[in-house]
Amino acid sequence: MKPPALQARALACERGGRRLFEGVDFTLSDGQALWLAGGNGSGKTSMLRLLAGLGLPAEGEVLWRGQPVRELREDFHRQLLYCGHAAGIKDDLAAWENVACNAALAGYRVSREQAEAALDRAGLHAVAAVPAHFLSQGQRRRVSLARLYLEPLPPLLLLDEPFTALDASAVQQLGERIAAHLDSGGIAVYTTHQAHGLRPQHQQRLDLDAVAGGAQ
Repeated sequence: MKPPALQARALACERGGRRLFEGVDFTLSDGQALWLAGGNGSGKTSMLRLLAGLGLPAEGEVLWRGQPVRELREDFHRQLLYCGHAAGIKDDLAAWENVACNAALAGYRVSREQAEAALDRAGLHAVAAVPAHFLSQGQRRRVSLARLYLEPLPPLLLLDEPFTALDASAVQQLGERIAAHLDSGGIAVYTTHQAHGLRPQHQQRLDLDAVAGGAQ
């Protein structure tokens, strides 16, 4: 029997001596999305980092296609794209240079042409050569998310508040991009506090407040 694409088994997470959540179980198959919900401090970002293999759980394990991610290391990291809540933009670099730099940090070589094409799809063609310190907050956020418009996307998307600082048009565009990724068999795990246009056909919702491991 084919194993799930992404699986969490009895996951628990501790930060600063406090248990954020425990006993988290879920499975995601190709084409499915997971919406991580919960209040501030519930551990949503910590959960994404555990799923990305960027931290070790206090208990439990994360599996990718039946194998623990801690054993897969670089092979697993090539299968995912992690976009954190912070923009991660360098002010002295042009928009296209930021796209290429962020892709390089993730292990992908991107040409200027490819970076500019991604910015074009993100609605930022006019500012591709503009230094980031001249960009608005919304434009900076879209630059950081432009990696989602590079081809091909890796199978697993881990997105921390991807709709923050975006206008309605950009929210809709990004929702359509993620939905297309799911329709093609990709997987997405994301957090958000705001209304958005992402309504995938196969979505689970995990409320981390419901699995809190200690006093709030």
